Parts: sequence; structure tokens; C-alpha cells
Amino acid sequence: MSAAADGFRMPAEWVPHERTWMAWPGPNPTFEDPGELAAARVAWAAVARAVRRFEPVTVVCGPGQSGEARALLGEGIDTVERDLDDAWMRDIGPTFLTNGKGELAAVDWTFNGWGAQDWARWEHDAKIAGHVADLAGARTYASKLVNEGGAIHVDGEGTVLLTETVQLGPERNPGWTREQVEAEIHAQLGTRKAIWLPRGLTGDYPPPSSPPRSGRGYPHPGFGTLGHVDIVAAFARPGVVVAHSQPDPAHPDHEVTREVIGLLKARTDARGRRLEVVEIPAPTVLEADGHWADYSYINHYLCNGGVVLCGFDDPRDEIAAGIFRRLFPERTVTLVDARTIFAGGGGIHCITQQQPRT
Repeated sequence: MSAAADGFRMPAEWVPHERTWMAWPGPNPTFEDPGELAAARVAWAAVARAVRRFEPVTVVCGPGQSGEARALLGEGIDTVERDLDDAWMRDIGPTFLTNGKGELAAVDWTFNGWGAQDWARWEHDAKIAGHVADLAGARTYASKLVNEGGAIHVDGEGTVLLTETVQLGPERNPGWTREQVEAEIHAQLGTRKAIWLPRGLTGDYPPPSSPPRSGRGYPHPGFGTLGHVDIVAAFARPGVVVAHSQPDPAHPDHEVTREVIGLLKARTDARGRRLEVVEIPAPTVLEADGHWADYSYINHYLCNGGVVLCGFDDPRDEIAAGIFRRLFPERTVTLVDARTIFAGGGGIHCITQQQPRT
């Protein structure tokens, strides 16, 4: 039996949460330099504290790392220790489900290091979803689909956003057809309509030539999530999608986002509603660390009564915050500097995972 057949579905991110799960950065190929690791831990802790203003937070730490983590996290944030490879809980953690009867379940996707990247390690991260599901007391459904939490976004009413270069990419699911992927996604999430984006942002793919550097945050041959949707588009409520817009034609994402926005505006959701698309302009920065920047406000996190929004010390930070305040007038919008997180290869949404209230 699948999760959906048993009455479970993935609720939208804006429903009430029981808690947020995160993972603590440890020494790994993403943070080889001690200075980068220290900066990452400060950044992760700032996000955890921002979320804790609104709901409980549990941080999974590598063995022997919880003491140092608590010193940076401060009071009121729980820690547990499990073997870890990296720190992207959205991708390595479970996708939680509810059934409206007070029961919690979770999908344990197959994880292979974002398409078996040559720099990635996933021996331990492939087991984190099961560990977190057990800690949360959730019934677990194992899926053979290679997938990550950052590669899906749902409206809670039957619609899911996907990206062709992720679930259909040969790095993850060779031999799977679009129909097979959709069937598995719907069977696990309780959705019934998939809206496919053709690709993600430019910075999420390796350029044809760039000097090799270890770490998920630095594009090099073999690097990238290859198009996670949660940096491109996300549901704000049923029928409404926020989408990344790059206004500067000098950036290759100018054309990418025009195509994505046009596609979204032409689509309907599972209930037949034409999507309303709210465009969020990208920060003014075009390059970071010598590569095209993929700084995006779309990679935000909704928690109980709050929106934790990526900040970049950029003139458009407040523009984005104003848009989110209008979209979520009942929530407090908090900007947290996400540049260090993006340097590691993700954003605030990438390092958080919601456990919905049952």
C-alpha cells in the first residue's frame, strides 16, 4: 500500500507545524575550510533561532557535536545526535504526511547525493529520513524514487511542482518515464496533478568550464542539484505561486525565469484554477564567488505565524519582504542573512523541514 492509498497526504507548508527539523553543519566536502565551517554554523544557528521564535526546533548533530551546537543555538532549541554527511535537512530528511485523523507518516525517498555527485557523500544522509521519522513517531513509507524535499512543492489541494531535470534526470532516475514519476509522486504525496518546470536556475547547474572546487556551493563539473524547484517557484496559497524573476538581461536567468513564469501563468492547478503568479525580483547581485549568483527570495520558510526570508544585504531585500508581508499579512516576516548558506549551495528552505501538526 502507498501512503496516499492509506489516506495520507503532504499538507501545504503554511498549515500549523508541530516543529521544524534541521541538521548541523559538520566537517565535510561542503565545508572543508575551518573558516567556512565556522561561518556556516553561525548562519545555520541564526536561522534556527529565527524559526524558534515561532515554533519548536530540533537540530540533528553529528556524534559529539551537540555541545558546540547548543552553544551557538542558545536556549530552547533541542538537539539529537546521529551520523551525518551534510546539513541540508530539506533534502535528506523525510517528507511528512498527515491523514486528518491525528496520525503522522513520512516518505523516505531514495537519496543518492543529488544525483551521485562526485564530491558528495551520502552513506549516513541516506538514513537520516528514517531516523527523523522514528524520532517524530511517524509511520514510514519507503520510496524507490530518487528525490529530495527541495525538488517538490505542494499546495495541499492536489497540486505539486516538479522540475524535469531533477526527477527525470538520468543522474537520479534513469529509465523512469514521466508517467512513472508522476504515479510515484502522487502515490506518496496524495497529489493528483503535477506541474513540470523545464529547469531550475543557472547557478544550480555546472558551467561547461570552471575551476574545480570541492563543496556543494561552488559550481564545478559535476556540481549542482540540477534544478531544485524551491529556489524557482513555490505555492503561497492555493492558486497562487511566487516565482523568481531576474530583471537584468545580463544574467542568464533572465531568459530562464521568463520561460518559467510564462509556463506557470498558463497552467491550472488540480482544482482547475488558473495560477496567479507573483513575481519576486532577484537581488541586484549578478555574480558571487566568480559564478552567476542564484540568490533567490523564493527559498523562504513558512513557520507558525512567521516567514523566515533570505536576506542578502541587497536593496531588493525590503522589496521582497514587502511582497511577502502583503501575501502573508497574518505572519511576521523576518529577514535572515542567507549569503553564507547560499555559498554552501542552498538557502533557508533547504536547511529546514516542517513536521506538520496532526
